[in-house]
Amino acid sequence: MQKILVLGAGKSATDLIHYLLDHANEHDWQVIVGDLDIELATQKVGGHSRGQAIFYDVMDAELTDRLVSEVDVVASVLPAKLHYLVAEACIKHKKHIVTPSYISSRDKAMEADFRNNGLLFMGEMGLDPGIDHMSVMKMLDEVRHLGGKVQAIRSFTGALIAPESDTNPWHYKFTWAPMNVVLAGQGTAQYLKNGRPKYIPYNRLFELTETYQVEGVGAFEAYANRDSILYLDKYNIPEVPTFIRGTLRQKGYCDAWNAFVKLGWTDNTFPIINSEKLTYNDLVEAFLPTDASEDSRSLDIRMAEFLDVAPDSELMDQMRWLGIFDHIQIQKPKATPAVILHDLLIEKWKLDENDKDMIVMIHLFDYELNGQMHRRQSTMVMKGKDRDNTAISATVGFPMAIMVKLILTGKVSHLSGIHMPIMKEVYEPCLKELAELGVHFHEAEITDNMSSEIHIS
Repeated sequence: MQKILVLGAGKSATDLIHYLLDHANEHDWQVIVGDLDIELATQKVGGHSRGQAIFYDVMDAELTDRLVSEVDVVASVLPAKLHYLVAEACIKHKKHIVTPSYISSRDKAMEADFRNNGLLFMGEMGLDPGIDHMSVMKMLDEVRHLGGKVQAIRSFTGALIAPESDTNPWHYKFTWAPMNVVLAGQGTAQYLKNGRPKYIPYNRLFELTETYQVEGVGAFEAYANRDSILYLDKYNIPEVPTFIRGTLRQKGYCDAWNAFVKLGWTDNTFPIINSEKLTYNDLVEAFLPTDASEDSRSLDIRMAEFLDVAPDSELMDQMRWLGIFDHIQIQKPKATPAVILHDLLIEKWKLDENDKDMIVMIHLFDYELNGQMHRRQSTMVMKGKDRDNTAISATVGFPMAIMVKLILTGKVSHLSGIHMPIMKEVYEPCLKELAELGVHFHEAEITDNMSSEIHIS
């Protein structure tokens, strides 16, 4: 019997766990699910005869060491910064590991240890990163096979709310880690445009967006995400002049979120003194350059002036709906602005029981073939079933689970070291099975109307 250790039983792990259990009898697997919340782990295992729920604390090094030593492969859905603790135990006990997170510099430092021991650390094996890598590499290999010369690659993904569940003026609800949403985009985004690097600092990130129209689900704003230039070498595309990876949001979101960036409410670096004694109204007042003693106008009017928008604008309606001008006590002591904003949004942006989330992924390839410019486009739209059975869980969990199966069935035994899923022997079977599970792409070829504004249909 082969044993699989799943670390983390949160929302993103649901479909990972269910897939492994559904295939456990066929492949003679035992699936051990560890989480700080033993009740949650027990719930996800659901009494399956091949499953076992256990208490797990990643900070308990002895526990990690023992658990890893007893299994064949680890699927870690822990916070990204903690994967290395498990990876170190995997090296010690010669076990493989799969994660959905970006490969960090700390992870990468273990490359030689994994490679020399014939072990596989497959990172970036979720949605974004993950499915995006696999589907881009599929398109890239196909265009190259035709003899095409790629001129531009644009790749965008959004974890969104389905239109039928869009019930607030922000057109957004939390479908994944809320704090990650609050802190998204911090740092400097980097991408390549017409052969030249472009840099967008955080304070301008949400001001620079492009519009993409997807038939059946609407128009979206896209902003640059992290370091796209890093992937030129990973995708082996040093010759491509334009390359950008980014994030999708509903129209109107970026302008409104940029208001919080300007205000300073996404800062997670310092605690607010006596924050538990303040109201949201007090906090807005504290961040504006003028206060009531200098300007007798209402707080929302002064806020609108600070943001250079009309008091009756859609943006100000979004702010009022959140309640940031209300005299409601914050209560949490020594909280950073980002934590305070997070706690406010948790309630306002929560999923109702029957809400459906939605994943939208867009890839656009411009390439030259036989002297003519072409555009190949690929879109994936997937909706969840309800609050507990989400599209984000499926698109993060299924790729991980399929990768675990490839490892345990010996299909990728020649791979060792630290990788992301860009090789054909990984992306081809993964994308094929993902399509069978409902995660499928619609592809189309365009040979005219090559305008700068891109519309997908």
